Amino acid sequence: MRHRSWRRKAASAVAAFLVAAGLAAAPSSPAQAAVACEVTYQKTWDSGGGFGANITIRNIGDPLTGWTLTWTFAGNQRVTNMWNASHTQSAATVTATNAPYNGNLATGASVTVGFNGTYSGTNTNPTSFALNGVTCNGQQQQQALVVTPTSVAVPEGGTATFSVRLQAQPSANVTVTTTAGSGDSNLTVSAGATLTFTPSNWNTAQNVTLAAAEDADNANGARAFTVASSGLTSVTVNATEADNDSTQAQALVVTPTAVSVPEGSTAIYSVRLAAQPSGNVTVTSTAGTGDNDITVSSGASLTFTASNWNTAQNVTLAAAQDSDQANGTRPVTVAATGLTSVTVTATEIDDEAPANSYLTEFTTQYNKIKASASGYFSPEGIPYHSVETLLVEAPDHGHETTSEAFSYWLWLEAMYGRITENWAPFNNAWSVMEQYIIPSAAGQPGGQTTYNPNDPADYAPEFNQPSQYPAPLSSTVTAGQDPLANELQSTYGNRTMYAMHWLLDVDDVYGYGTGRTGAECGDNTQRVTYINTYQRGPQESVWETVPHPSCDTGRFGQSGGGGYPPLFVQGSTAGQWRYTAAPDADARAVQAAYWALTWATEQGNQSQISATVAKAAKMGDFLRYAMYDKYFKNPGCTSPSCPAGTGKSSSAYLLNWYFAWGGDIQNQWSWRIGSSHNHGGYQNPLAAWALSPAGPSALRPLSPTAGADWQQSLTRQVQFYTWLQSDEGAIAGGATNSWDGAYAAPPAGTPTFFGMAYDVDPVYHDPPSNQWFGFQAWGVQRLAELYYVTGNAQAKAVLDKWVAWALSETTLGSGSSYQIPNEMTWSGAPSASFSDPDGTPGPNPNLHVSVRNYTTDVGVAAALARTLIYYAAKEGNTTLGTQARTTAKGLLDRLLLLKDSRGVAVPETRADYNRFDDVWSSSNQQGLYIPSGYSGTMPNGDVIQPGSTFLSIRSFYEDDPDWPKVQEYLDGGEAPTFTYHRFWAQADFAMALADYGTFFPNG
Repeated sequence: MRHRSWRRKAASAVAAFLVAAGLAAAPSSPAQAAVACEVTYQKTWDSGGGFGANITIRNIGDPLTGWTLTWTFAGNQRVTNMWNASHTQSAATVTATNAPYNGNLATGASVTVGFNGTYSGTNTNPTSFALNGVTCNGQQQQQALVVTPTSVAVPEGGTATFSVRLQAQPSANVTVTTTAGSGDSNLTVSAGATLTFTPSNWNTAQNVTLAAAEDADNANGARAFTVASSGLTSVTVNATEADNDSTQAQALVVTPTAVSVPEGSTAIYSVRLAAQPSGNVTVTSTAGTGDNDITVSSGASLTFTASNWNTAQNVTLAAAQDSDQANGTRPVTVAATGLTSVTVTATEIDDEAPANSYLTEFTTQYNKIKASASGYFSPEGIPYHSVETLLVEAPDHGHETTSEAFSYWLWLEAMYGRITENWAPFNNAWSVMEQYIIPSAAGQPGGQTTYNPNDPADYAPEFNQPSQYPAPLSSTVTAGQDPLANELQSTYGNRTMYAMHWLLDVDDVYGYGTGRTGAECGDNTQRVTYINTYQRGPQESVWETVPHPSCDTGRFGQSGGGGYPPLFVQGSTAGQWRYTAAPDADARAVQAAYWALTWATEQGNQSQISATVAKAAKMGDFLRYAMYDKYFKNPGCTSPSCPAGTGKSSSAYLLNWYFAWGGDIQNQWSWRIGSSHNHGGYQNPLAAWALSPAGPSALRPLSPTAGADWQQSLTRQVQFYTWLQSDEGAIAGGATNSWDGAYAAPPAGTPTFFGMAYDVDPVYHDPPSNQWFGFQAWGVQRLAELYYVTGNAQAKAVLDKWVAWALSETTLGSGSSYQIPNEMTWSGAPSASFSDPDGTPGPNPNLHVSVRNYTTDVGVAAALARTLIYYAAKEGNTTLGTQARTTAKGLLDRLLLLKDSRGVAVPETRADYNRFDDVWSSSNQQGLYIPSGYSGTMPNGDVIQPGSTFLSIRSFYEDDPDWPKVQEYLDGGEAPTFTYHRFWAQADFAMALADYGTFFPNG
């Protein structure tokens, strides 16, 4: 389902254009603070119909506690969106008012406002600005050194770089020198000690390279370097040697440290050592004072040796059946001689009935999911994608997992806290998420200290067929500026990204963790490994992927140490790492945190989850990368040479399909990219609202511009739903800023959304990305929550039409019989292009949808029910609200009749499993494509070469207990039928029960 991309980093230039306004001052009113100001207007891009600009206001008068800037365009320019201020426009006059976080402007302080706009004819810069009604004097931009970053880690025996440029265009050449100060003499300047900037290259970043000599100590020395130029303020860069001689300290690694034990059942946690011991280590688990129903039933004493120290061993806790309705707790101490002990908090999950039958069923379903016997969780406490292992869809194995599963787990535990007032499982879910699927600082070698926001990545086009890969890199296509990196570093003190990678091989089925030492990839885990699959354009289905490790050291893949990168990018080799975030999952985690905060606050328990909520706010801060074009190009890009973005001009303020980051293991280079493709089903306006100034303050991201970004995103997302709504009511595909993945020109007449072209199936085509009804239920459920929380009128208008359509396509039969839409067919397009930042898109009478077939899919039915529940809860007893409530109840009642020992499931016939042994064919461009000249092996010895198949590089599937059914099909028999228990589907069904039981306690 998800397409991902990596790009090797190299240098490129980003140019800016500066225009200063020369103006005269006017006297201020004597009854107010004396207002005096200087304004710099800097046009950042201009495509001939669209443009962007930054306006810097410097207060040279009395301190201000609020400000309003006005100016008048000379032509028909219109501002479409603005950041760091809110705006209105009347004819040619624009009024910009401070954001909540930048209204206080001290004497001498400055603030920069950025915007995108449209025009026709001549785009003349405005020549007069007024601050709080007082005309400002113009000022040329002040000269300064721009150094990024100012703190670098230099690996011992390696190098690291920082970049230097000038802030403004000089009138003559400027020489910049970097000299070493006192400190660790192993740290030296190896290149770039003297740099020259000219009036033509002043804004092109140049690199200074620092080196760290090998030594025998275990210290991480430091040294200050001074970057200086005559007449300018110098900048200090603090360099730290990253020593490679130290050994990891011994410790107990226990996961998770909070477990829920269903009454009458068991739960597990795992134990391993952090480092190889010199002799045997005995680890004991001892139950302390608390609920005596909870006991250690196995694993009370474990032995770790020099050979098995890194293999997780399980401790099983049991909860005896009792007659009370309490959820008792008991601490369990995990200890070993000479090591710091770890406390595991165990909570009994009571199975006595709560308030009504739907809440009772929630508890029953929750207990099934959490019971160790059900098999939803790994020994580490990680939710698998599914209980069953033979499953190929977005993940290519059932015991992989996704950031999607983690986000549903967090949401499930928030719902559990809502019902029980026990918030320990919610906190634990985030802790496990942080430990395993949010890459640690160590897991991002070098910490992206070499990342240059003015040159975020080299360009490589996407292609429509996997057989067109590997893609060439180009250093001639200019990427835009990344406006978030420096702000995030200033806020959090480092360059480390805080986002979930989308895919884990939990059981290390592929074997990328086998024999790993951890020195190169930041951990010692031999089971849970970061992997990736999709890399080769929209036609690459899961059946045509080559799985590969996210940290590629060259141990596997191409013979000779090339690894897997040569399959995807020309000239790329192993020795690099990369992670990819799925924004819908990160946004769902924020959504879950919002509800946890809401429900805990209602209980007076918000302090119990304050630390976790703060982490969700941090995730929301970094999630803003999902708003940006892949190469930070401006909206409306129709050729690789289109204008590169500056400031926030390249933001679509939507949630795109992915963002990614990485670098080389030696920290010579690093990169970040967004995605140019935006899908209607990925939007999350409830999360945008929660992260905006209108949401709860506890969820507010710390970066100064984040709140305004999310406020803008909220408006833009709701407009996107409206623009994509078909005449029947369903939400169409999306929009792209990079047609064909290569910034091509879309077909003539294609309608646009803020410059991005309508795309019926953005991102992937096999199968088409908007034929699955699940994206309808997922995306609109979030809109329904926004409507429930805020009463947003535009959201209601979309929901009224969508709910009526969804109800008309849903059938409730007798007994457990029901059907909902499955696959859809689309025709037509939105009626008109739209770019009004404050407006509402009109109807689309020529955009149509038809349902091609129907399904009983458990997860999608649950998501549909939840959408209808939130809509009905807000609508009350209106005709459509009553119908929505009745249909939601009908779906839940029928699903409850399909219960089994692990949850709720229905049989699925998998005709697509005939693709296990597809051989690539040039005639139909289907099958696993391996380019000529590539030859290598998977970790288990499976050969990767032209002619390989999905199965031949995954021969482990033939040992799966369910494989005979597939083999019979491949031999000419009937398509096999499976009954799957997907984690997200089981969790969503549980939450639908709790939603209904809470909103409608009388049934």
